[in-house]
Amino acid sequence: MRLKDKVCIITGGGSGIGRAACLLFAREGAKLAVADKHLEAAQAVADECAKIGARAIAIGVDVSKAADAKRMVDETVREFGRLDVLLNNAGYGIAGSVLETDETAWDDLMAVNVRGVFLCTKYAIPAMKAGGGGSIVNTASVVANVGIRNRAAYCASKGAVAALTRAVAIDHVADGIRCNAIAPGTIDTPYFNEILNRSPDPVAVRKGLEQRQLLGRLGTPEEIATGMLFLASDESRFATGTILTIDGGMTAQ
Repeated sequence: MRLKDKVCIITGGGSGIGRAACLLFAREGAKLAVADKHLEAAQAVADECAKIGARAIAIGVDVSKAADAKRMVDETVREFGRLDVLLNNAGYGIAGSVLETDETAWDDLMAVNVRGVFLCTKYAIPAMKAGGGGSIVNTASVVANVGIRNRAAYCASKGAVAALTRAVAIDHVADGIRCNAIAPGTIDTPYFNEILNRSPDPVAVRKGLEQRQLLGRLGTPEEIATGMLFLASDESRFATGTILTIDGGMTAQ
């Protein structure tokens, strides 16, 4: 029960890594606000958490909009009385080099992946301060440190998340707020499979991506969720401004 009675917001909680984190946090005693752009998906995960025995609410949120981010925090505090953990997990990727990336697509991705982290953090911090502190966990990526082909916008966005993580850690340590990030490698999620199935040869592409990891396979959402739990909980109380890499050995080569 590493999160017993901790109130946690998880964005992008309706699927993939976010869903895995919600279920794990629920088993660890958290009270949850499952936030997702798709309210139906968020509600389904909140219902799963309730079956485990956790108190959970679903909130429909577009993290790129300030009013939504503020409402998400306000609804959570109104329901549970406080806020202890913010997991900024909402995000997505697009393919393309700088030359191939449309300006609107670039702006849309940055609005979710970077502005979304900024806005949710901005409105969460006062609520955390009111309760004596808290833990912010951002989902970055290994591409914040090593580039990959054909993902210019995604690489840039996750580099920004890593830098923002360190800035927030420095600015708010005196408030009792820790801020860390997790940097996953390639993870086998429904969104990943959706993108993969658009390729001419999904089997060959998957095999190539598996071979990038020393362990020879893709990661699972549950494996990333365990790292998120560590950063969210008091077990990581000496960690702030840290980027925790869980990538199957991808960046060790």
